Amino acid sequence: MPANLPPLYFEAQKRFQRASTPWEKVQALEEMLAIMPHHKGTDKLRAELNSRISRLSEEIEKKYAAGKKGPDYYVRKEGAGQVALVGLPNVGKSQLVSSVTDASPEVGDYPFTTKTVTPGMMRFENVQIQLVDMPPLTDRAAQQWLHSVIRNADLLLIIVDLTQDPVSQVEATTEELKGLRIGLAGPDEAPAPGLYLKKAVIAGNKNDLDPVGDGYRLLRSRYGERFSVLAFSATHGETLDALRKAIFLALDVVRVYTKVPGQKAELTRPFVLKQGSTIADVAAAVHKDVLSRLKYAEVWGSGRFQGQRVARDHVLHDGDVVELHA
Repeated sequence: MPANLPPLYFEAQKRFQRASTPWEKVQALEEMLAIMPHHKGTDKLRAELNSRISRLSEEIEKKYAAGKKGPDYYVRKEGAGQVALVGLPNVGKSQLVSSVTDASPEVGDYPFTTKTVTPGMMRFENVQIQLVDMPPLTDRAAQQWLHSVIRNADLLLIIVDLTQDPVSQVEATTEELKGLRIGLAGPDEAPAPGLYLKKAVIAGNKNDLDPVGDGYRLLRSRYGERFSVLAFSATHGETLDALRKAIFLALDVVRVYTKVPGQKAELTRPFVLKQGSTIADVAAAVHKDVLSRLKYAEVWGSGRFQGQRVARDHVLHDGDVVELHA
């Protein structure tokens, strides 16, 4: 089946060929992926572009680790997952980052206060989650690089103001994202032509100013079947614990603990793996030599009984304790 690539794809391909840095190349490749139609004729090309992006991303990580400066918008992933905060002006993105992390983004009551990316680490139980504050999607000066930051993130947190017609804000936000060739992925949703799908949580801010919950009910009725939807206040701490939990659950990760035979498990520093990860995956996370020598493992938690002996392909669950045997 022919690929039948549109003209915009070849324009992005020319930008890739002219690119002089890994960051510029990744941007162009991401744009090519977003423009490319989804059908069997493009499967091989899609895999090739994703492989190129992976190699370039590794190169970027190595340069970052070596202390070489990258673009101002590049944010190295840390913690259990990277969450990009997106929305319109003055919905409270910067205030949220300031409230739940040690970062200090500029907070103001005027539009376009945020001019660049500001990452911060948010604690949920015994893991850290990286939040990335960004300019509003309507900031035209930032749109040339917003796509790269959003695509690199593991999850989008769409923030709206519950007191200002929140449904219209979500609609406006999704339209702005489409302009960046980003779509939102609902459950079992097929890829949309020309859009790169990202998972999202919709969070209504200022629920302290929405005492009867009208704005939240509107959001839930409109989007609750496709997305996790919640209400919070960036300035009132009692609502933030539910937000932390919702973000963690949406990241689709599990915390796995390891133990040495005859000793207790270390329960303060889990390995964070993607949902569906196996014994082999946690062995590789410990060390590649552990994986190569692995014979079997014992699991406490999701096994049929505590200390169950399992094979390398046993799927792990959040909170499992694993004892690896070489």
